[in-house]
This record gives sequence, structure tokens and C-alpha cells, in this order.
Amino acid sequence: MGKIAFVFSGQGDQKVGMCRDLYENYPVFKATLEKLDKVHHGLIDSIYNSTNEELMKTINTQPALYAVEVAISNLLTEMGVKADVVAGFSLGEIAALAYAGSFSRESGMNIVSNRASIMQEDSEKFDAIMTAVIRLSEDKVNELAEKYDYVFPVNFNCPGQIVCSGIESEIKSFEEDVKENGGRCVRLSVKGAFHSPFMNEASEKFASFLDSTVVEAPEITTYSNYLGAPYENSVKDILALQIKSPVLWQKSVEDMIEKGVDTFIEIGPGTTLSSIIKKISRDVRVYSTGCVDAIEKIRGEVSC
Repeated sequence: MGKIAFVFSGQGDQKVGMCRDLYENYPVFKATLEKLDKVHHGLIDSIYNSTNEELMKTINTQPALYAVEVAISNLLTEMGVKADVVAGFSLGEIAALAYAGSFSRESGMNIVSNRASIMQEDSEKFDAIMTAVIRLSEDKVNELAEKYDYVFPVNFNCPGQIVCSGIESEIKSFEEDVKENGGRCVRLSVKGAFHSPFMNEASEKFASFLDSTVVEAPEITTYSNYLGAPYENSVKDILALQIKSPVLWQKSVEDMIEKGVDTFIEIGPGTTLSSIIKKISRDVRVYSTGCVDAIEKIRGEVSC
């Protein structure tokens, strides 16, 4: 059997009530959320009793998703399912590093809460959004984006899927160009132009925060969005750069497969990363974890 990778999801899959059946059926999942709620007060209420509009705000989304992802990874660990390699998409990279031992789960909660606050503050300075471009090549997306001052290709997910950040007025025109060239666009459920120059100031603020935070080198192989390859050193510097830099997800997944990963388990409430990975390779096993049935499938089919 090859290696197992846990891949932690980013913003976009959040919704009120996510993973409620895990909360109700697995004591370790519930206990993890309760423990993290003591670090970020109101966390459980935000996940299960707020509105989707409130939860979509970055300042609420990131802590909620981080907590759910940590709870799922703890649940899998209790079941005896462990990762050889980890990666996280954007926000998910914090949960991946927590799993890999760079900091405690509680410290990670504090890191995510500060990251979310910083990014929320900076995102409110611009009328900016993100849109996924489907069915066009990387070269074509870059060519179309170059026509605009404030549209940036930022998430290189898989063949035929690249996410762009930008000012909404320019994104609308950009989306028309995409349609005219045979592609289509899907708006993301996020508020802000993440992983673009719009986040330059947020990156600097986050770097300043991390200066006073203990962050160790990961104890298992952990992939960086910024590098598209595993961390070697300078974890704090790379985490800060990640906020304003493209996510090299396809490159990361391809490298994992080349180095022996044949099973990917998406840690999070949705199936976004699972769908992306299936488009990168049909030769690997891919699992999601957002409900009891998905967890029990892993219990039955994945052994360590």
C-alpha cells in the first residue's frame, strides 16, 4: 500500500450545521470542538446556530473550518487512520501544520483567529471577489487576466480550473471574456481577493503576529501552497507569504503522487478537494469526511 495524505480544505465549503452528525455521533469530535471553543469563545454557536451569511464572513469562516478540520483529524486518529503526508488549501494549511506538530491545536486556533481578523479587515478595504475559471488553459487565463489591472490568477487547482481574484467591476468584464473564449466562471463563497496583491498588507500584519508565536518545523512531510512542495524551513515566513501568493495546488498533488501517495483523505465538511484531486489523477483513492457515512467508509476501507 502507498502513502496516505490528509488534505485540509479551505474557505468555500462552510455552511451552518456542517458535520452536525459527526458532532452528535462521535464523542472525540464533540470534545475537540468544546476544547477549541474555550480558545475561541462562541465557536460552536457560530458553526451550528448562526446564519450562512454570518458564517461566510472570513472572521467567522476560518476559525469554524479550522475547528471542524482539527476535530475530524482527531477522530480519524482515534480510529487508527493516520497520515504520512499532509497539505492544506489556503486556510487548511494551518490545520495541516497543527496535525504535523508545528504547534498545538489550541495554538493553531489562536493563529487562525488572528489570521482571519487580519484578512477580514483588509478584505473590507476593497470591493473584491474570487471566481473560478473552468475549461480554459492556464496560458489562456493568464492572457485574459493581463488585460486588466486588478484581476489576478491565484489558485492553480487542476487542469481546466484556475481561480482568479480581483475587483468586482473588472471581474464581471473578465468573466464575459472567459465566456467568449469557451470557458465559464463560478463565483466562490468568499468575501475578498485572497492570495493576490490585495492581501499585501495582511501578509505583513500576519508576519508581525507570527514573530511572537512559537512555530516549529513540521514532524511529517507538509506541503506549502506557496512552494508547491514540502516545507524545509522558514515556516513562519512562508505562512505569511501564502496569504498574498498563488496556491500551487495541482503542483503539490502531482508531487505527492510522484512520491508515493495513492490515498487522499479530504479533511473538511465538503468535497471540493476530492473533486479537484480526481481531475488531477484517476489512479488514486480519494475520500471525503464530512458525514458519518463518509467516516465509516474510511474505517472500513483504509488501514494503516
